[in-house]
Amino acid sequence: MDGAPPLIAVPGAPIPEGAEPTWIEGYGGAPLRAALFTPKGRVRGSIVLSGGRTEVIEKYFEVIQDFLDRGFVVLAHDWRGQGLSHRLLADPLKGHAEGAKPFLEDFRILLEAYQARLPKPWVAVAHSMGGCLTLLAMVRGEDRFAAAILSAPMLGVQTGGRSLGSTKLLVGLSKLLGRGKRYLLNDPGKPFDDAFDSNVLTHDPRRYARACAPIKAEPKLALGAPTWGWLDFALAATAELARPERLARVTAPVIILSAEEDKLVDNAAQMAAARNLPQGKIVNVPGAYHEILMESDDMRNIFMKAFDALTGRVAPMPAEPPSATAPAAAPTPAPAPAMAAAAARAAPAPAAKKPAAKKAAAKKPAAKKASAKPAAAKKPAVKKAAAKKAAAKPVAARKAPAKRKSAAKPAAAKKAPAAKKAAARKAPAKRKPAARKAPAKRTPKA
Repeated sequence: MDGAPPLIAVPGAPIPEGAEPTWIEGYGGAPLRAALFTPKGRVRGSIVLSGGRTEVIEKYFEVIQDFLDRGFVVLAHDWRGQGLSHRLLADPLKGHAEGAKPFLEDFRILLEAYQARLPKPWVAVAHSMGGCLTLLAMVRGEDRFAAAILSAPMLGVQTGGRSLGSTKLLVGLSKLLGRGKRYLLNDPGKPFDDAFDSNVLTHDPRRYARACAPIKAEPKLALGAPTWGWLDFALAATAELARPERLARVTAPVIILSAEEDKLVDNAAQMAAARNLPQGKIVNVPGAYHEILMESDDMRNIFMKAFDALTGRVAPMPAEPPSATAPAAAPTPAPAPAMAAAAARAAPAPAAKKPAAKKAAAKKPAAKKASAKPAAAKKPAVKKAAAKKAAAKPVAARKAPAKRKSAAKPAAAKKAPAAKKAAARKAPAKRKPAARKAPAKRTPKA
């Protein structure tokens, strides 16, 4: 584990820029290879990319670049037992496993080691066995992912025409007889075979050749067929994920992409899981073989569209900040007086003044009262003069004020009591009792 582990570049699959490969000490001290990729510009969040059985980081360089172009930090890794990570057996080509616990502990250690360098939100992207282990980690309490998108996840395995019950019985018997570390049916597989015509992984010859190239460049990346021990792990893990009450614990959105022509995993188990996940959804990829992300563009793009839709919800693109080098806006020059006057004449009346006009109209009765009050305040002088004239004239001459019905009623109402009081004060000295009663009778008419 001295120094950084290598990343192998091949023609057509260059190493994405900003790659930082690192050794991680996994469960039990096992050395594991991981690599962090950082995009240029603003970051939307982080992708934790987990491949399937036999797969290595180099196989996903194109996918990693797609995620970088979308603004995501990407963390990729080799599971224990494959790639450049720790191999469990003396024969490194045997695809062995010893239960799910070592895988899940490695995954937890990986996330904790990179947690400070992975901007939120986190989105899990996983394929096949990686999809099984990622979902299993979430079922068992890993809640740091905002969402997950799984490509042909191993939620059930195809057993070559045998029933599931007989397969489990055969696995148990093999382990009991001490054959857990042997190849299934003594078949080592063809880890260095690059024949495209017989493959059941992809319809795209270019991507198939590109996936085989790193193994030719670095044979240590190769992995053969699985052992009975690996199959025992796979059956136990998928059995746990088949329990609805376990999947109900995963509250984050989970999108499952199902390859229609898959020859390795069980599509029916994927559909059942999508139904039992609280926010599960399944997307069928017509005509696709097992490796959807390595398929031809028309099928691969179905995955990328589902990825864009999911990340558009949980990790939207951040808004671009204003440019710091943008020139400041020049101040608008003040218009010439003649131009300003012409503009003022030509400009329509602002619509905002209409409510003010309505308010003014609504306040007109108050304005009348305000104008009536000064009139009433000035009347006492007139009333005193009229009262002096009334003292010299007959009672009939004082009927004139009562005829002014055109004046405001509030003012007339105020005049009458004042006139009555003046008449009441001056009448005892100059008028008879009969003359004092006449104005009092006419006041209600006014």
